[in-house]
Amino acid sequence: MDYSKITVNTPEETFKAGYEFAKTLKAGDIITLDGDLGAGKTVFTKGICHYFNVTDYVVSPTYTIVNEYKGDISVYHFDIYRINDEEELYNIGFYEYLDNDGIKIIEWAKNVPEAFLGYNVKKIEIIKDEDLMSYKRYIKIREG
Repeated sequence: MDYSKITVNTPEETFKAGYEFAKTLKAGDIITLDGDLGAGKTVFTKGICHYFNVTDYVVSPTYTIVNEYKGDISVYHFDIYRINDEEELYNIGFYEYLDNDGIKIIEWAKNVPEAFLGYNVKKIEIIKDEDLMSYKRYIKIREG
């Protein structure tokens, strides 16, 4: 599968990468966003939300599982780190969100990969550089 790769060196560049990526999105798109803790997933999401004129404070929905943001297009931001299987997703109404016209951003999608079978998904992976003293990140973007 082909992908593009962006290198960023600061949180601000991660934000900008999210903003630029958002220019490729349309209503109904599903984005999976994976990376280690602290990789910049929520910063990238903030960039996407800024592009769609979301004025709410964007935070990771670690405990709420989903945050809904209103902007030019509704953005649904999921963190499924604590979800163990597809049944749990079904029980929280996850699939109702997937089938609506908002932009769906799902952090930790790799935890339940079977949830996205049959959906056209844009896959983002943020990889921390091996140099622990550096912020450097590599952002891989794969189209459906």
